[in-house]
Amino acid sequence: MKVNSDGIEIIKKWEGCADGDPSTPLLDPYICPAGVPTIGYGSTWTSEGNRVSMSDEAITHEMASELLAEEVERVEQQLTRLISVSVTENQFSALGSFVYNVGSGNFQSSTLRSRLNRGDYVGASEEFWKWRRGGGVILPGLVARRAEEKELFLR
Repeated sequence: MKVNSDGIEIIKKWEGCADGDPSTPLLDPYICPAGVPTIGYGSTWTSEGNRVSMSDEAITHEMASELLAEEVERVEQQLTRLISVSVTENQFSALGSFVYNVGSGNFQSSTLRSRLNRGDYVGASEEFWKWRRGGGVILPGLVARRAEEKELFLR
């Protein structure tokens, strides 16, 4: 299964891409609200498979889109491995956005995944809101993102 365009749009909207201005020729690494070096659309890994560092070279918008596609593909593989029940395309896509943001390790140990794999889809949807902190602080952007992911999950 693949993350659909609605899931990709949630990722792009909330991960941003530096200042979001495609006319900006290069995108520098930055520190995300959770304190992690990041580049492009929230990528924490370079195309060479290394962790992003603040000393990395700037990238183009095209490279940011390529990194996004690579990371979404990894997320899809992890979700396929971690989900043991049938899900709709929208459920898979909402989870894709979620895992892109929190990581597959956090998803693997989450109550959201546990409820989902027991077939408790409504209960799983009620878990999104718990993941609204970045760096230990409730972030309005994560509150809104989780609401969008839940809405897509239930659609």
